[in-house]
Order: sequence, then structure tokens, then C-alpha cells
Amino acid sequence: MPNSLLETSWWVPCYGLVGAALTLPWATGLVRRTGPRPAAYFNLLMTIAAFIHGFFLLQQTRSGATATIVWHWLQAPGLDLSFSILVNSVTTAAMELVTGLSILAQIFALGYLEKDWGMARFFALMGFFEAALSGIAISNSLLLSYGLLEMLTLSTYLLVGFWYAQPLVVKAARDAFLTKRVGDILLLMGVVAVGSLAGSYDFPDLYEWAEQVNLADGWGFLLGLALIAGPTGKCAQVPLHLWLDEAMEGPNPASIMRNSVVVAAGAYILIKLQPILVACPGANIALILIGAVTAISESLVSIAQIDIKRALSHSTSAYLGLVFIGVGTNWTDFALFVLLTHAIAKALLFMSIGSVIMTTNCQDLTELGGLGGRMPATSSAFVIGGLSLIGCLPLGAFWSFYRGIDYYWPALPGLVGLILVVNLLTAVNLTRVFRLVFLGSAQPKTRRAPEVPWPLAVPMVTLSILNLLVPFILQRVQLLPETIDWTIVALLVVSGFGGILLGGFVTLKRSWTRSIKVPLRFVQDLLAYDFYIEELYRYTVVWAVRSLSQLSAWVDRHIVDRIVNTTGVASLVGGELLKYSASGQSQAYLLLVFVGVAILGGAIAWLLL
Repeated sequence: MPNSLLETSWWVPCYGLVGAALTLPWATGLVRRTGPRPAAYFNLLMTIAAFIHGFFLLQQTRSGATATIVWHWLQAPGLDLSFSILVNSVTTAAMELVTGLSILAQIFALGYLEKDWGMARFFALMGFFEAALSGIAISNSLLLSYGLLEMLTLSTYLLVGFWYAQPLVVKAARDAFLTKRVGDILLLMGVVAVGSLAGSYDFPDLYEWAEQVNLADGWGFLLGLALIAGPTGKCAQVPLHLWLDEAMEGPNPASIMRNSVVVAAGAYILIKLQPILVACPGANIALILIGAVTAISESLVSIAQIDIKRALSHSTSAYLGLVFIGVGTNWTDFALFVLLTHAIAKALLFMSIGSVIMTTNCQDLTELGGLGGRMPATSSAFVIGGLSLIGCLPLGAFWSFYRGIDYYWPALPGLVGLILVVNLLTAVNLTRVFRLVFLGSAQPKTRRAPEVPWPLAVPMVTLSILNLLVPFILQRVQLLPETIDWTIVALLVVSGFGGILLGGFVTLKRSWTRSIKVPLRFVQDLLAYDFYIEELYRYTVVWAVRSLSQLSAWVDRHIVDRIVNTTGVASLVGGELLKYSASGQSQAYLLLVFVGVAILGGAIAWLLL
């Protein structure tokens, strides 16, 4: 029985695909009389089945059982393309996190999209979404992981563009897709190169190859950049980070998954690639630089946002920057810890602000306020999620930051300072959002705002309890430190509560949203527009591509077309003239062929001489 259970582990990602297939009659409009709700129930039922199946797998793997399942897709002399999955306690736990958050997000979506006739289409895409994420969790093959990342990119594009009648949504979906394509194409180059060099795409074989290979500096650095490019796009890291901000145009239930486990999927692949990146000279430095720049810049940018979803999405990029630093310093335990605690806390925060948006039909921070007394469950969820995201003892992120600081303290004190700064800026941002949304006097859009109905409240309260239980779960699986360094504790507590005090007591008058002082206004605009990176792309990359396209079109129209058209006209005129000289005598034809060949031969000889 245990072996048969492990052998069926590949079914867990398939539940999502089955759920997506069951919703198709409603999603395509074949069934209309019942409304779209049955489709949601079918998909939710399959997700619950996946969670139960994964729960039994987790119990089995925690006792020490593991399994590796390999499917040989294409075999030829010197070529073996196979799909491999690894079932152990880490991969099944990651898969359970995906399915568990998917259940809560889908229940949340039942209330959030209750009056939306596109609900069936949304749940079909969520099933596709979940299948790709679950598959990435247990994949043990770089080739399979790449294919699943492409599924994830497609489902992200479709979910961001869910309300496709709105021009801004169409632009957001297009930009998200194209930005990820840049990283995916470079990653594909790296995948093909590594597979060709190692002779296999399975991670164990790649790790063995990486231990023995000695790559040249230039070649190894390019290979490392190619492998990093894909996760950089998926994790919304500088310079491929603009898509996550625009992706907030999609439905909030999808944002719950996108800002918790979807971005984590790219980081999860990066963690698996870490032993290979060690063999690529310069790759670790690139990871640290990308992570550090993203962590600081996006923490600052989040403070200047007035859109409630964008204010949180930029902090997602900042925390994934810490994951990049963890992988770059070969400390993957810290990276995994950050992924776990961030995913649970950020999912709760997006549920909380989704409830605010659902109730008020507004996500502009300058038009919200006074919701704390009117929405106690929602405000409590935001507080719990916020405290879980910063270094607040003893909640989740405190222990991930503690582990990172404890490791970097002796040799890399600069990274310790970076973690503390990110923690402080995140606390400032979350406190700012809390004050503007839940405190102060009620605004026109919040005066009659009620608490959300049960489909939104139940998953939100459930996730609040889960966030409070994270320290006990970590203790149960023996991930908490045996001894406590109280200096690190003091630093984390001071940075976290220092940010709360800054966000709580610095005056934020609504009339100061746009300062009249030129220096302050310049800083506000610099952060609000994400350091004008989009404008930089517009005047560099976009301009270069547009200019090259225009040049290509001009050459095609005025040179290639004229040569082709001239040749055609010459053939037509020549044929018309020759038909009048046709006598029907074969000797005349032979003479014409001979003269033509002689002229051609003479021309060639003249050119050669």
C-alpha cells in the first residue's frame, strides 16, 4: 500500500486538469441555464481531492518514504528525453501548500465573482494554474519544469486578461506575457545548453555533472545568466519586474495565488538550479546583485503607491529578492524559509484587501478610510498578515529573517543590514496602508461598507488562524533554532516596530499625496513610477525594436519587392516578345539556347577574370 500510494503521486497535479476539463461546458457557454456556479463546485471538489491525496502522501513521506518516477518520452541513440518526478517530504509539502492555498482562494472567489458570468472560465483557468504549480513542486526534471513554467505563463496571461473588454487589462496581460517571454527564451537556451553538455535533464544527473565540470569563465557566466533569466521574470525581479505590478488588473482571487505561490514557483526552480549555478562563474554574484537591487528598490517603490494591490505587489518582488540573495550565497534553507512564510502571510494580506475592494468597489488608498470598525474580521486579518510578514516575534517571517541574519552575521554583515532595511520598509508600507484603509474618518465610499459575506470571510479567517499557527508548525517539524541569539532578536524587533512607529506617527495628510515641494515631489514621482524604468524601456528597447522593424519593412517594400516585381515583369515582357518569334523549327530553338548559354558563359568568365 505505501509503495502504491507513492506511485500514484503523479495524479495530484492531474486533479487540477480534470477539474479544468469538467468546467468546460460552462466556461465555453454550452451550458447556460444553471449559471456558472456548478463549474466552480466541480473544480473545487477536484482541488479538495488533490489536497486529501497529497495529505496522505505527506504523512507517508514524513516517515522517510521517497520515490522517483521516470517516464521516457523520447529515446534515440545518444538522446533520452524523460520526465521525472521526486516524491519526498519537501516536494509533497510544497504541493500541499499549493493545493491548500488554491482551496482557500477558490472559496474566496465564490463570493468575489458571485455576479460575474465569467466565473466558470475563471475556475477553469484556476484548475490549469493549480496543475502547473503542483507539477513544478514535484518535478525532478529540468525539461519538465520548463514545460510546466510555460503552462504557468499561459495561465497567468489568461487570468490577468480575464476582464478582456477593458483596454488596460489587455495591455497588462500582453505586457505580463511578453516580459516573461524574454526570461523564458533565455532559460530555454540555458536548458538546451545544459542538457547537451550533461547528456540528461534530470536534476540528479545535472548535479553530478556540475560537480565534475570546469566551465570557462565567459561561457559559464553566460550559461548562468541564461538559467537565471527565467526565474528573474517569474519572480518579478529587476529588470523583468514590471509585469507583476500590471498583473494586479486581474481578479483578486488570482492575485492571491500569484503573489504567494506563483512567484514562488520561479524561485523554487532557482533553488533547484543552485548546485548547477555554483559551477557557473559569476552567476552567484549576479543573483546577489539582482536580489539586492530588487529588495531595496521595490521596498521603496511600494511606499509611494496609492493603489492598494500595487502597494503589496511590489513588496512581493522585494521578498523574492531576498530569496535570490539566499540562492546566490548558497544558503537555500533561508530561501525556502522566506518562500514559505511569505506565501502564507501574503495570501492573507491579499484576501484582506480583496475583501475591501469587494465591499467598497475601490482600491485607491486616497479614497478609503474608517473601515476598521465596520470590517473587524478584515482588519484583523490584515493585522495578522502584516505582522506575519515583518520580523514580529514569534510569527512566521521573524524566524526566516532570524535564520538569514544568523547565517550572514559573521561574514556578510552588509546582507544583515539589507534584511533589516527591507523589514523596516515593509513595516512602514503595511502600517501606511492600514492607516489609510482602516483608520481615520470614513470616506464617501466607505461610510456604508459592511463586513464581507461568509464565502470571503471563511477562507480569510482560516488563513488568519494558519498564520498564527506557523510557529507551532515550525516547531513540530523541528525547523526552529535550538538556541536564541537575543542580539538578532533585538535587531529584528527594533527594525519591525521601528517601521510600524514610522508608518504610524509620521503625518500622512491626504492633501500631501502630491507634494508642492519640488524635491519631495521628484522623489515621490521617482518611486511612484518605479524609477521610470518603463519609460527607460520605451526609449531604448522599444525604440530599437520599432526602428529595426521599420527598417526591415522599408527594405522589404522598396528593395526586395522591387527586385521580385522587376523580375516578374521582365519574364512577362520577354515571354510576350518571344512568342512572336516562334517559327516551329527546332534548329531555331537550338540556336537560341546556344546563344543564351554562350552569353551566360561569357558573362561568368568576364566576372572571374
